Amino acid sequence: MFAKARIQKEKEQQSGTPQATQGVTGIIASGGGRSTGYQIRVQKDLDELEKKWSDNLKIDDANKLNKMTLVLVPDDGIWKAHPHEFEINIPNEYPIKPPKVICKTKVWHPNIDQNGAVCLNILRADWKPVLNLNAIFTGLHFLFLEPNPDDPLDVDAAKHYVDQPEDFKRKAKNYMKGTYY
Repeated sequence: MFAKARIQKEKEQQSGTPQATQGVTGIIASGGGRSTGYQIRVQKDLDELEKKWSDNLKIDDANKLNKMTLVLVPDDGIWKAHPHEFEINIPNEYPIKPPKVICKTKVWHPNIDQNGAVCLNILRADWKPVLNLNAIFTGLHFLFLEPNPDDPLDVDAAKHYVDQPEDFKRKAKNYMKGTYY
């Protein structure tokens, strides 16, 4: 039960006193306030997260659950073993509207532009309210395993990936070292 225990601990640290929770359908905000619809859904998503995601997730405000940071470390491919930080902003309309995801780590990638915008279909045209944080995090991981140059956000990186794969790998590795050329 990652989310409930961790969020409970974060609330206690923020306020300095133990907080009472009644699960996702009860009161989760400190001070006895009722949780909103998106908070209930986010809590459910957090409770169902795979361990590899929950271990690398930081929630900015355990009382709101609307902003979090995921550190994704690909386990294979060009970006293997390099941590990439993603900021996840969850709108009040979640799950009707998808979260906004920004890559805070500078990366040379066909599907992530130089401003950190992410091209992941489930965050755009293919979003459905049945999708959850686990699906988003898995999709982000998959982008690092199998970049999609056919649907690029960074056209230059996509062309480089297709036309000069070895030089693309060199440049991507340089980005991971902090050298941006």
